[in-house]
This record gives sequence, C-alpha cells and structure tokens, in this order.
Amino acid sequence: MNSYKPSSELSLVTQKYLKTYRCILNDMIKGMTCAKLTDSISYNFMVQMIPHHRAAIEMCQNLLQYTTCIPLQNIAEGIIAEQTRSIADMEEILCSCGRQRNSGQDLNCFQNKMNRIMETMFTDMENACSDNQLNANFMREMIPHHRGAVEMSKNALQYNICPGLIPILNAIIASQERGICQMEELLREIS
Repeated sequence: MNSYKPSSELSLVTQKYLKTYRCILNDMIKGMTCAKLTDSISYNFMVQMIPHHRAAIEMCQNLLQYTTCIPLQNIAEGIIAEQTRSIADMEEILCSCGRQRNSGQDLNCFQNKMNRIMETMFTDMENACSDNQLNANFMREMIPHHRGAVEMSKNALQYNICPGLIPILNAIIASQERGICQMEELLREIS
C-alpha cells in the first residue's frame, strides 16, 4: 500500500526531497533493467549492481542536503564511501570477470531470481511511506534498497562466478546487512 501523501500535505522541502528521490529511483530502475546482459553471470551481476550502487550514493547526497540527524549523516556518509569503493572494485574486474561464461540454464535461473528480487525492491522503494519526516523517509527507502543488494549478492554466490567477484559480494552482504540493522534501530528510535 502506497502511503504517499498529496503534495498539499507535504512541506516544500519534503516535496523537493521526494522529487529528487523519485528521479534517482527511476534512473536506477532504468539502469538496472536496461543493462546489456551477456553469457556471464559475473558480468551481468556487476552491470546491474553498479547503477544500484550509484543510486544509493545519490540518495545519500540528496538526504545530506536536508538532514540534521548526526547518526543518519554518519550512515549516509558510510554508504557513500562503501558503495563508491564497491563500484571502483567492480569496474576494475568487469572486463576480466566478464570472460567467465555460464550455461544457459544457470544464466536463466540466475536472471529469473534477479528479476524477482529487483521487482520486489523497486515496488518497496516506490511504495515507501512518505511524510514530512525526511530522516524516516530516507530509511524507509534505503532499507529495501539494501535488502535488494543483499539478496542479489547471495543469489550470485550460488553460481560459478569469477573468483575476483566473491570478496566484493561478501563485502556488499556484510556492509548492507549492518546498514539495515543500523537504520532499523534508528528508525525505531525516531518513530
């Protein structure tokens, strides 16, 4: 259920924040769903995860223009640092890992699961509760974003993938599970 409030009930600041958020989300959806896929699970994971990470960075930058909540600023700055590093790590191995091929059956199973994870994530992010509490809005948007990354990474680990990608996947899982816990705790505190 979308709990989006009519713009007349939202402050101008909230409206501006949400407009930018929706642009970021739409760009992420386009980047992930229109990525050119190959016969390599490793490559396909990365070309879909890079726009996902870029969106997280942009969402954090959007939040940092408005929030005065120090713990949330720290979380957002941590996300920016971790995901900037993760993008650089993936871009460094993209071509070499893209040479690792997978069977058609594995590719199909992997991508079907990826598509289901992405659809759930997109829906949860589109339907995140929006009110005049920007800090809560951000966390309600970012938690499903992080969950999607964790599930997509765990999905990739079930297949024969490039060895260089494995530590990146494990780092994504660890950092984003930690981030989910931090945001859920902070969301409970401020609600």
